[in-house]
Amino acid sequence: MNDVDPRFQAARLVLALRQAGVTDHRVTEALETTPRHIFVPRPFEEDAWDNVELPIDCGQSMTRPVTVGMMLQALGAEKDHTVLEIGTGSGYVAGVLSRLARRVYSVDRYRTLVDKARPPLEQMGVTAQVEIRHADGCFGWPEAAPFDRILLMASATQLPEDVVRQLAVGGVAVAPLERDGQGLILRFEKRADGTLAESLVGPATFASLQPGIAREL
Repeated sequence: MNDVDPRFQAARLVLALRQAGVTDHRVTEALETTPRHIFVPRPFEEDAWDNVELPIDCGQSMTRPVTVGMMLQALGAEKDHTVLEIGTGSGYVAGVLSRLARRVYSVDRYRTLVDKARPPLEQMGVTAQVEIRHADGCFGWPEAAPFDRILLMASATQLPEDVVRQLAVGGVAVAPLERDGQGLILRFEKRADGTLAESLVGPATFASLQPGIAREL
């Protein structure tokens, strides 16, 4: 790590969040108090608090924290909520969600990423709240459903049907989807009849959601 005070780095991140329109105090506080540097590969620790994507194993990357903030503000997770995250990655977003929700279930298709996400979550002391699994995210986590909130950290052309079924009535899903060749973060609220009310959060580019489990990594 560099010699810059982490408190200053965290305060600078909060300023960037507010400038991007992330004003929900619970979200900014959760991002400010989640130690992103413990989730970052060692060669990139100096950049941990910057608003940049950072590479992780399996050809994946950590999403910019301001983008994470926008998505979490749209998600609106509350203290009594159960949340499903599809795309564990480094485990950082699951760590942030642990500050916002009662219970977090997170799925990733790469065993390497699941194994590496566990130690920083243990370091945070949130493993009683956060459970992660090596599995196909397109099928969600059926035995833990229904979920009050669902967050996709990979882009799809539409929400997987199994994931929609696992969202509680009145629940909210936030996901990056491809629309007419453009990457957009969208918010979906499930109506009583099972249909989804859709609204735009903002533009963003994510890696594509891949079906199945990666057998090699």
